[in-house]
Amino acid sequence: MSHVYIIAEAGVNHNGSIERAKELIDKGAEAGVDAVKFQSFKAEKLLTRNAEKASYQKANTNNNDENQFDMIKKLELDYDKHEELMNYAQEKGVTFLSSGFDLDSLDLLTDLEIDIFKVPSGEITNLPYLRKIAKTGKPIILSTGMATMGEIEESLEVLRINGAEDITILHCNTEYPTPMSDVNLLAMQTIGNAFKIPVGYSDHTLGIEIPVAAVALGATVIEKHFTLDKTMEGPDHKASLEPDELKAMVTAIRNVERALGTGIKTPSDSEKKNKAIARKSIVAKTTIKTGEVLTEDNIDIKRPGTGINPMRWDQVVGSLASKDYQIDELIV
Repeated sequence: MSHVYIIAEAGVNHNGSIERAKELIDKGAEAGVDAVKFQSFKAEKLLTRNAEKASYQKANTNNNDENQFDMIKKLELDYDKHEELMNYAQEKGVTFLSSGFDLDSLDLLTDLEIDIFKVPSGEITNLPYLRKIAKTGKPIILSTGMATMGEIEESLEVLRINGAEDITILHCNTEYPTPMSDVNLLAMQTIGNAFKIPVGYSDHTLGIEIPVAAVALGATVIEKHFTLDKTMEGPDHKASLEPDELKAMVTAIRNVERALGTGIKTPSDSEKKNKAIARKSIVAKTTIKTGEVLTEDNIDIKRPGTGINPMRWDQVVGSLASKDYQIDELIV
């Protein structure tokens, strides 16, 4: 990827509404992201019927009588809705992506011919899933929330043995929202150095500073949840960005991306014009006559930098003046 690939994670923040999903695509496109990503699953394939909600899901949903299965079931998108959203995203100039959470959903996404497959953090230890996603032959983004380095290594081996070649690993913490003390952003670099692989960051903190910092540390992919309104009912809204925040994050990332530059230390075009003004030259401290010896007593160093470079001081001291000089006149 030639620049930082920004994925706006709509996830299930559509709350089951296709119109709300389209509005999320609109806002992602307006913010300038590369892709808007949803989640693909069949509740019956994803979890047992009596699975409890995670603590953050309980905190962010009002119906304490429903379990995780009941909550998830209401957020499913069928094939036709996937196709409709994919076409709509194309019209808006952004890439449609979705994380598949079960084998049937991987089939759905394969049929849709999506550009990139995303492995959610929860599937990093799912051997049949990893084998199947690798065999798609598509680029893969692997999230590593809750994973150890050993589990990352094992999943990478499975993916590669089964044909995956283009893999990017995302450092991630799967607490919503993630406390700043648990971000451990330097682990992203540890992963990249250990496995010699492109890395990125999937963020669940509040605000935008951590994904921006991740870019400064070398992230090639950034994923961030967003919503139309943080106060909406649903498990992920409160830990998501609203559209104006998403746009601010994209702007900040693009600015940092440009600021990182090439890594080659050389004067920039914009600063070259200031060189003569900010640097100094060897000048006359006193009046000097032709043939007079130049000494530390009769020469000085002052702006502008259009004369002899002060790094030549030792060469100038002890030489003879080639002309008469007035005070502050550049030595030539």
